[in-house]
Amino acid sequence: MRKKCYYSFMRNISLVEGELYHIYNRAVDKRDIFTDPRDLDRFFSGIRQFNTPNILGSLNRGHSVSTKPETKLVELIAYCVNPNHFHFILRQISERGIERFMHKLGMGYSKYFNTKYARIGALFQGKFGAKHIDSNEYLLHLSAYINLNGKAHGRGHRVSTLGRSSWDEYVENGQNELCKTEIILGQFENKSKYKKFAEESLESIITRKILLHDLQT
Repeated sequence: MRKKCYYSFMRNISLVEGELYHIYNRAVDKRDIFTDPRDLDRFFSGIRQFNTPNILGSLNRGHSVSTKPETKLVELIAYCVNPNHFHFILRQISERGIERFMHKLGMGYSKYFNTKYARIGALFQGKFGAKHIDSNEYLLHLSAYINLNGKAHGRGHRVSTLGRSSWDEYVENGQNELCKTEIILGQFENKSKYKKFAEESLESIITRKILLHDLQT
């Protein structure tokens, strides 16, 4: 008999260099934080620009900053960004890298959003959530859920119309090249094999409600 749930999670964990983590957060009051494609563009600019130990300003008012590509806080393995929440798979590669990256990303985007929409106060629902990815099985199934998050929420859901994921980088020869996909794709003969696995994995997650309580924010 198969186990009812595949995974156990560590809570109140200390983030360790070299380890992989499921990182997630959502907006305060479950409000939308991405209302048009330009907001998504700005958030992804932050993902690129804030992944550095350097002290940087915000991306507010159209300003951007340059970074040295070889200097990183984290490796991004997979992502999905939806109207009111996001999921990342991150590997920490610098001391306190995830904490520093997420702080700068959150602060930078909040400043942009509050200025654009004339609001004040916190934008995100407290500190980000983090779960240690403690098995390869969890890593593979989590990548499927994150990459296909629009399908997980169902056709016609606003996630499927105003959201972005790393799916294109994994199976569609996407050009963003934000992710280090080798840790996932290197386990499959080709991208088509991963695509088949991911689609079947997502179907199993949804049908049997495996992980949904832990994965959904």
